[in-house]
Amino acid sequence: MPLSGPTWIAQFPGSQSLDDLAEPFQSNAKAFINALRTAGADVIISATLRPPQRAYLMHFCCQIAKNEVDPATVPPFAGVDIQWQHTDESGNIDLAATKAAAAQMVEGYDIAFPPVLVSRHTQGLAVDMTISWNGTLTIQDATGNATTIATEPRSGANSNLQEVGKTYGVIKLATDPPHWSSDGH
Repeated sequence: MPLSGPTWIAQFPGSQSLDDLAEPFQSNAKAFINALRTAGADVIISATLRPPQRAYLMHFCCQIAKNEVDPATVPPFAGVDIQWQHTDESGNIDLAATKAAAAQMVEGYDIAFPPVLVSRHTQGLAVDMTISWNGTLTIQDATGNATTIATEPRSGANSNLQEVGKTYGVIKLATDPPHWSSDGH
C-alpha cells in the first residue's frame, strides 16, 4: 500500500470547469461569470467539482498534520489505497515521518481552511474564483438591472458585488476569499 505524501496530490484531480457543476448552479455560475466578464472583470476559476477521494485525502492529511486524529484510526475509503502511518527501519510507527508526509500533502494541496469530507465542492455546488477589476464596474444582475460598483475592494470581497452574485444564486462565503456556492457554505 503506497505511503502518504506528496505523490498523492496528483491523484483524483479536482476540476476547474464550470461544466462539471450540478444544475441549476452550473447555469447560475456561468451566467454570473459571463456578467462579470462582460462588465470588464477578470475572473480566474481555481476549483469547481472535487472528487470525494480527493476530499478524503485533503481532510485526513490536514487532520494528521495538525495532530487532530490518530493516523491509526483513519477509516479506509473505497478506491484510495493509502497507508497513512509511516514506520522506521525497525518497523515501528514513526509519528514524526507520518505527520511530515501529511504536512507535505497539506502544502501541496494548498489547503487554507480545513477541508470537510462532504462539501459544496464534492456536490458540484461551489466555485472558487478570483475576481478583480480596475476602476468602476457596471454589471447586470440576474434580473437585467445594472449595478455600478465604485467602492473597494475591487474583488469578490466587495459587498455590492456579493449582492449581485446573490441575484444569480451564486453566494459568497465571506470567510473563504475565493469561495462562492449555491448557499454560501
